[in-house]
Amino acid sequence: MPHLKSTIEFHVPEPTLRRLPWYLAFAKLALQQGESFLSSTRIAKSIAVDASMVAKDLSFVKISGRTRVGYDVNELIAVLEHFLGFTDSHQAYLFGVGNLGGALMHDNGLQQFGMEIKAGFDVKQELTGTSINHIPIHHIDKFTELQQQTGIHIGILTVPVNKAQEVSDIMVKGGIKAIWNFTPYRIVVPENVIVQNTSIYAHLAVMYNRLNALKELDL
Repeated sequence: MPHLKSTIEFHVPEPTLRRLPWYLAFAKLALQQGESFLSSTRIAKSIAVDASMVAKDLSFVKISGRTRVGYDVNELIAVLEHFLGFTDSHQAYLFGVGNLGGALMHDNGLQQFGMEIKAGFDVKQELTGTSINHIPIHHIDKFTELQQQTGIHIGILTVPVNKAQEVSDIMVKGGIKAIWNFTPYRIVVPENVIVQNTSIYAHLAVMYNRLNALKELDL
């Protein structure tokens, strides 16, 4: 299967999709505090972004605020959760049942955002037939057979970095259409496969770099 650079264009810009969960989290907090309406200015001030950006981002989700009042909090939450796919059930397979993979399998909070891990796969024979948080673990050789039975198209990648591309190729060949990549390796996939990179190590590098820069300013 050839590896191609993606040329697919999406309607909603990725930066907007990254900010929308911030608005959702703040709206839920506001609801808990008894607020009924939120203005774009209030949202912007609370999460340190420009108010015009908030209004533009929310224009993608087709919700209208009231003049001098703002957005209805309950409506805002409902619309954002539906738009972001959090109200739907998205089943996934996890590849690489190590410390990080096991932690994700233990995380029941993922289901609040529509993600349900149905099985884990690993190369370690001693893990085959066991389970974590009632989620079964299979040898990776079993993946294609199970995918054909279930039609699950989302894969979570938590393997060691030196296995990231190899396992990604297996995932794609077996029918995975979207990969949530937790490794620091930038996998290469065909253009019809979606990849979301979430490397905690990359974010650590940014944090350390910024921290060192602040320390230098204090010298």
